Amino acid sequence: MAGTKTWILIGRDGKPYTSDVPGMFGGHRGSKVYGRLDCRAALQAIARGGYVAHRVFFPDEDTAQVAGYRPCAVCLPEPYAVWKGEQPLKPPMKRYRT
Repeated sequence: MAGTKTWILIGRDGKPYTSDVPGMFGGHRGSKVYGRLDCRAALQAIARGGYVAHRVFFPDEDTAQVAGYRPCAVCLPEPYAVWKGEQPLKPPMKRYRT
């Protein structure tokens, strides 16, 4: 199996395991927040340099939640609102001058 790419993901029990398939969601071990891999907030944190050492990956949202992580408010606003016990945020109404 030399040359086969593997990834370290976090399982439902919160423990890491090796996978032949990359994770679909990323998270932060310290804050216990998960989100999309293209999340603006996560990418900004990565660019600042402190985030990468604490980054974890999940195969799906359900696994992240069962492992004790909450949805990111930036890239997953609807799951975040459900987690928070609120209705999803609606965009502000445009106001027109008459």
